[in-house]
Amino acid sequence: MQNVLTNDEKKYLLNSIRAIKDFPKPGVIFRDITTLLNNKEAFNFLMDHLENRYKSYNLDFVSGIESRGFIFGAALSARLRVPFVPIRKPHKLPYITLSQKYSLEYGVDEVEIHIDAFLNKNDAKVLLIDDLIATGGTAKASVELINQTKAKCVEACFLINLKSEFKGSEILKNITKVYSILEI
Repeated sequence: MQNVLTNDEKKYLLNSIRAIKDFPKPGVIFRDITTLLNNKEAFNFLMDHLENRYKSYNLDFVSGIESRGFIFGAALSARLRVPFVPIRKPHKLPYITLSQKYSLEYGVDEVEIHIDAFLNKNDAKVLLIDDLIATGGTAKASVELINQTKAKCVEACFLINLKSEFKGSEILKNITKVYSILEI
């Protein structure tokens, strides 16, 4: 398997993701990944692709953004035999945390990570993964959070990049490499 999927392979994955019109509000097409997760062939195809892409990166950690990034991140970290680090919403982690705020359309939110998440390893090579990137606020804050720990986010990976509506991946490319499997 190659490091980038063919158009037919992308179509196969895209067809395994349910599109729901007008959810959560009129005019929005929601991409429901539960159908991909429920399709063992498609999910294993995706994980085989990610494992093949990242096995040569010599990663120290895979980090996933709450909550769907946990699914892909934990599965990939097990395949690569590296630790998994969750990036969570505020007040969900029980130990000392670092936090990074980011702007929303109507306010501010933040993400957190344990202060020792990367085992205090300077320059630890970390892959950030999530299911989707739109505006990029959460992903950008997550990369900044990883870098606060003195680790290094070597790439951010997304199953879906909502490229036509938002510019999140373009913003994120200013601080780390970005790989999107599907671009919509």
